[in-house]
Amino acid sequence: MKRTVLVLAILMLAGCVSTNPPPSAPIPNPGRASAPVSSQQAQIRFRQVASRIEPAAERECRRRTAGVNCDFLIRIDPNKKAPSNAYQSLSKSGRPVITMTQALTRNVNNTDELAFVMAHEAAHHIQGHLARRAQNAAAGAVILASLATIAGTGPNDIAAAQDLGAFVGGRSYSKNFELEADQLGTVIAHKAGYDPLKGALYFARVPDPGDRFLGTHPPNAQRYHAVQATMTQIGG
Repeated sequence: MKRTVLVLAILMLAGCVSTNPPPSAPIPNPGRASAPVSSQQAQIRFRQVASRIEPAAERECRRRTAGVNCDFLIRIDPNKKAPSNAYQSLSKSGRPVITMTQALTRNVNNTDELAFVMAHEAAHHIQGHLARRAQNAAAGAVILASLATIAGTGPNDIAAAQDLGAFVGGRSYSKNFELEADQLGTVIAHKAGYDPLKGALYFARVPDPGDRFLGTHPPNAQRYHAVQATMTQIGG
């Protein structure tokens, strides 16, 4: 009975992770990938793109939020061995930081792809996804710990249920957060003068996560078509 209660609670939390079925239409063939550029060329391209995305993201941040730090710092990860990745974080002072690894800056096909990834990460901050994810994790921890207590489990089981609740809760709506960031990232990249549809072809060249249970990212095709739909709305 105790296990049944906890399993049902996990499924209830995990249900928040579900997304709509991915579209059947595939991502258009992006053509042949360009050869990776040198580190120096990548840094030049990065600076050029950041100089346009940063002000566009800051304007969109100020337009859509109140009382939020919109002073973006866009940087390259100094770790030369870090795999291709980009992520958004906050500095100790609360400043939004967008970090791109050196591998990613070299491997994108063009400036449109780089701009789209950069704008996507800026969108995470504007939409408050870090805070919302933390709130979901805290709520999940409380729910499962409470149910474990009601079910009469011991202290160790309650602590384990709390950890599991935080894990599952932290992934609640995670896929939706990615789609939201793709949509707003499309707007930012477009306003910065880049082509988001060309930039979103990046999804055709990276591993597809599929629609996994408790996955953090939606299928690549679904993400591309979210960009496509947003461009249709803004008349691009």
